[in-house]
Amino acid sequence: KAVMLSVIGSEPLENGMNIVGSHIDSPRLDIKQNPVYEAGGTTLLKTHYYGGVKKYQWVALPLALYGVIVKANGEKVEIAVGDKCGDPVFYISDLLPHLAKDQMSKTMSEGVEGESLNILIGSLPVDDTEASDRFKTALLAVLNERYGITEEDFVSAELEAVPAGAARDVGFDRGLIVAHGHDDRVCSYASLAALLSIEKPARTTVGLYVDKEEVGSIGATGMHSQFFNNMVGEMIALMNGGNCSDLAIRRALAHSTLLSADVAAAFDPNYPSVGDNANFAAIGQGIAMVKYTGSRGKSGANDAAAELVGKVRKLFNDHGVVYQTSELGKVDQGGGGTIAYIMANYDMDVIDAGVAMLSMHAPWEIVSKADVYMTSRAYHEFFVNYR
Repeated sequence: KAVMLSVIGSEPLENGMNIVGSHIDSPRLDIKQNPVYEAGGTTLLKTHYYGGVKKYQWVALPLALYGVIVKANGEKVEIAVGDKCGDPVFYISDLLPHLAKDQMSKTMSEGVEGESLNILIGSLPVDDTEASDRFKTALLAVLNERYGITEEDFVSAELEAVPAGAARDVGFDRGLIVAHGHDDRVCSYASLAALLSIEKPARTTVGLYVDKEEVGSIGATGMHSQFFNNMVGEMIALMNGGNCSDLAIRRALAHSTLLSADVAAAFDPNYPSVGDNANFAAIGQGIAMVKYTGSRGKSGANDAAAELVGKVRKLFNDHGVVYQTSELGKVDQGGGGTIAYIMANYDMDVIDAGVAMLSMHAPWEIVSKADVYMTSRAYHEFFVNYR
């Protein structure tokens, strides 16, 4: 769930690292621990949405299920259903417009409630007409036959529902890509591609791919945990005959620079009123450099120093990297955050820089191929040439 990859440089680690930090979790629907029930001649799974979603976007949509189930004996069963050719898909029903008078009078945030995001997973009963829970029993029998699991095993499962289907080109010119989870796997991909192209850097390069950003970067796999500085300590010890002091770790972190590789909101021609066009990223115009995030007076923001912005800007200009600057919409329109402010707590210089996208946090998100390419180039130049 959290990965740190590094190419060790020729300089001492205490001189600092060039770090690109992204997250690999995305908004989704998590399956509850006691999820299976039957109603209306169907079998369903209860869910709890993960991250900042518009709940109404997740109904009437083919879904796939991914995750793991740990059985009572400790055996782990991997689940991946809905994306292969011939797989069934899953579905959350929506209310027909003929009966939606009350629903349509509600606000968009209330029209579909979280507790109603129940996934249809079966519709056939057992043959015994006298049996109770005929539909649920039949479905559990299918799961037991296929995966060897029982209903109780859902207690120790981590399953998530995501939109079913592969990434696709968008437009007659095929210049865009639509897929689930671009936020933030598109930046993670760009970072990984850049890191794998490096052989012998001067400064140590680090790719961070962390979990739980969409829910506050909490937990053992989120950026608020100690895994990163623990790993830095392990690296220092490895390079120094097993010796590592707390001061050495703090020096390595404080002398480092990080690009917070998270997506930026792009100007949407269907919703032009939410942004300041002079300070709003556009699709296809290069990597988006975001000096600060936050909301309502920059609350919760990492505000990158002018000196850092100048150095990154010069780096990009010197190496032909196409970039743009951006903010997250108009002042007081909303806001958001990344892992940038967390990493800045290590005293390192941090700035956000990533791919601009349309329909952020929707089940399907859109990015530009040109931006993905340029973002990977930007990360490569940062890894190799930033000082």
